[in-house]
Amino acid sequence: MAQDSAGDDDFVDWNTDDDLEIDNFQSSPPSSPIQSRVETLVGVAVTTSSLSSPTETTDLVQMGFSDEIFATLFDMGFPVEMIARAIKETGPNAETSVIIDTISKYSSNCEAGSSKSKAIDHFLAMGFDEEKVIKAIQEHGEENMEAIANALLSCAEAEKLPVVEEEDVIDWSSDDETNYSDILVSDDEKDPNSKENSNQIRSLVRMGFSELEASLAVERCGENVDIAELTDFLCAAKMAREFSEFHTDPEERKPRNDIKKRRLESKKEPRSSVDDEPVRLPNPMIGFGVPNEPGLITHRSLPELARGPPFFYYENVALTPKGVWETISRHLFDIPPEFVDSKYFCAAARKRGYIHNLPINNRFQIQPPPKYTIHDAFPLSKRWWPDWDKRTKLNCILTCTGSAQLTNRIRLALEPYNGEPEPPKHVQRYVIDQCRRWNLVWVGKNKAAPLEPDEMENILGFPKNHTRGGGMSRTERYKSLGNSFQVDTVAYHLSVLKPIFPHGINVLSLFTGIGGGEVALHRLQIRMKLVVSVEISKVNRNILKDFWEQTNQTGVLIEFSDIQHLTNDTIEGLMEKYGGFDLVIGGSPCNNLAGGNRVSRVGLEGDQSSLFFEYCRILEVVRARMRRS
Repeated sequence: MAQDSAGDDDFVDWNTDDDLEIDNFQSSPPSSPIQSRVETLVGVAVTTSSLSSPTETTDLVQMGFSDEIFATLFDMGFPVEMIARAIKETGPNAETSVIIDTISKYSSNCEAGSSKSKAIDHFLAMGFDEEKVIKAIQEHGEENMEAIANALLSCAEAEKLPVVEEEDVIDWSSDDETNYSDILVSDDEKDPNSKENSNQIRSLVRMGFSELEASLAVERCGENVDIAELTDFLCAAKMAREFSEFHTDPEERKPRNDIKKRRLESKKEPRSSVDDEPVRLPNPMIGFGVPNEPGLITHRSLPELARGPPFFYYENVALTPKGVWETISRHLFDIPPEFVDSKYFCAAARKRGYIHNLPINNRFQIQPPPKYTIHDAFPLSKRWWPDWDKRTKLNCILTCTGSAQLTNRIRLALEPYNGEPEPPKHVQRYVIDQCRRWNLVWVGKNKAAPLEPDEMENILGFPKNHTRGGGMSRTERYKSLGNSFQVDTVAYHLSVLKPIFPHGINVLSLFTGIGGGEVALHRLQIRMKLVVSVEISKVNRNILKDFWEQTNQTGVLIEFSDIQHLTNDTIEGLMEKYGGFDLVIGGSPCNNLAGGNRVSRVGLEGDQSSLFFEYCRILEVVRARMRRS
């Protein structure tokens, strides 16, 4: 999705390592000093450890050991008293690996069933509570790892999913949103407390999602949907939440009065016939058809007022709050949206809705065709891919990645089973859940890793190094790619323009992002005589300028930094000078629409997502001018 909701001129890179590691951020927010956390942990060691006296342990703070090392070891699941003892023995300046080896020595020298056993360390590394691990080992025996794991998982699920009393059951029937193939309305309501529903929620909770997030996903997608679909729903929303909470310029958070006024006016408009039939999400999500799949549609009926040229193409996330796509459709000439999942075009899912007045017959795919599976996209991963990881597609590409601590926990969970054909089912389940949630790929033995920005460019259809260099950090690359078009999908829809404009096209590109629409037109070999681009992010504007120069474009590129700078008079002046626009393309911000945003998921009333009405304003001016010409 293209973006236009946050400025980068005054961007504050809160992660100085340019690595957006969400696990670290959630466990240690930037506003909380690590020192106070470490002193708290050492205080716990003073009261709980039998390995050293309170005075000796408290003196660790004064010995000069690294606060970050202590916090990192604690996050890896090692007991506080064991960390304190290892640091005291190895010295405050010891390497982290030496401290870990010392801790491992304690575990190997202790008797089975003690608080320092290898079994405890194994499950602590997977994130379970030490007290519960010891209790489970005492009940089932240290050798029975499968029974211990099942007991711990059952305990964790019971804590995260409290029993709901009958009078407290939430009535979801009014939302009519329990079937994935009919996600916005359903006559076949299901019991939200059914066994299937609970199993899906438990699986999502095991993956680290909250019970609230899990319940929302099941409510929206239906309990009969594959767990990968539910994960995709939750992960697709995270990019909007992270972008809105951490990357929005303070000035951009201020309400825009003219947009709010426009929203209020839109409420007064009479509802058209489109609202009598709520928008439904198809399953499979292939729109009017996709390459290599059945179900191709070549004809549709457009309202008279919507027929082009000028053509327009609008995009946003498919899984929005109820009523959003009805409103979008009403403001765009009552054209029903075309919902497409980009997993039919590449190795990753990206569920999007598109409203446009383009022809739909004679579409064609850009060449060379994209890589459809993970192994096709990343052939070197085949060597290390375990047989029990059955994934062939990645979930939605996000603006954030899994942390080093996460990948280390996966390594620790798998290493005890190196000599066996495959790890036990409970370990497989834990690893696959994490890999699916964070889009991890296998890069070595027991080594799962998040996607690099270059790999994301590949999957999303951008040229190699499209977002690399030029002062753009890794964090900014992840953010921009996570909010971009999937080029192959968009190019398939825009391909119908090639015979219509054999001599070139004038484009008005709103919320341009990193230029997904422009890259699609270039790959289709459609000459861009003029591109007027509106994008608030300075680094994204630089990316588009670099692409324009590196691909030797012969047309004119004009850039605006704010969509409100593109006034009606400015549009009229541009059209007078350059002869009008053939295509208006863009996707307004999804910050207030995506499923995981539980803070400001208010639909088109949100300060960012209300920019949709700016798209409508500009489109109206362009079409009115073209009708007068």
